Amino acid sequence: MTSIPTADLERLPLLASALAAAERGWPVIPLHPGSKRPVGHAERVCPGTGRCAGGHRTPEERATTDPDLIRAAWAHRPYNVGIATGPAGLLVIDLDPAKAEEPKGAPDGATSLQALCERAGQVLPETYRVRTARGEHLYFTAPPRVRLKCSVDRLGPHIDTRAWGGYVVAPGSTTPDGTYEVAHDAPVAELPDWLTLLLTESDRAARVPVRVHDGTRAARVALERECAVIAAATEGGPNGRNVTLHRSACKVARFVAWGDIPRHVVEEAIQGAGESTGLPPAECRTTIRSALDWVIAHATPREAA
Repeated sequence: MTSIPTADLERLPLLASALAAAERGWPVIPLHPGSKRPVGHAERVCPGTGRCAGGHRTPEERATTDPDLIRAAWAHRPYNVGIATGPAGLLVIDLDPAKAEEPKGAPDGATSLQALCERAGQVLPETYRVRTARGEHLYFTAPPRVRLKCSVDRLGPHIDTRAWGGYVVAPGSTTPDGTYEVAHDAPVAELPDWLTLLLTESDRAARVPVRVHDGTRAARVALERECAVIAAATEGGPNGRNVTLHRSACKVARFVAWGDIPRHVVEEAIQGAGESTGLPPAECRTTIRSALDWVIAHATPREAA
């Protein structure tokens, strides 16, 4: 009985994954085996010859659905598979875990997305999902006549999006962190209009109405009131955006210290209000966490009881 070479056992499933993506109309690129890094050279070291004779070709520009080219690329090495999201007509939401250095209770991507949906009063449709090595990818069909770009934390902490200018690792690929697998093999849904709006408006983030569902009534009312105060803040002065953000976060933090409302609920709501004024997401996160950490750490035993 003839045994199958080990190289083929590694290569053939990845080739099948690349061909399956191409059959869906999703152009693919080879990624280094066991890696998320595209095969090929960077623009800064482009030789300007061969396929780059007319100018450097990015991985997105080299992506293909041609089965012959795909078979040729995967003929000798077990390349991981990348899907060029822009040419594929996809917008993929990438949910990542919280970082180890972040404070305990910091929301991960899934929690941030759930909070975003609750603030907007929306429910995401069922769609094709891939379990990544560290989180999850939610696939959506990008809206026609809108050229969405990639984003980082625009929708919330640890929520990235991949569209034009980016790619995602396809199921079947493996990295040192784990294997990418289909988690929900449903048809790819259209990107909801309200998410398109959030991703296409100017850097001044959308003013998503805050609808708090967790916590006591007093805590919910206080949080909604302070979010409204933050959203109305303007630049500069003692009542400027960052000062107001910090002051309001401190006011609501006492409810977290008392156990009346979860910390992640407060952080998500105030983050959205802060970004709605045009403050950078990173600045909002730093200010909010600083305020919450200080108030919670200095709450008296009587108050925290």
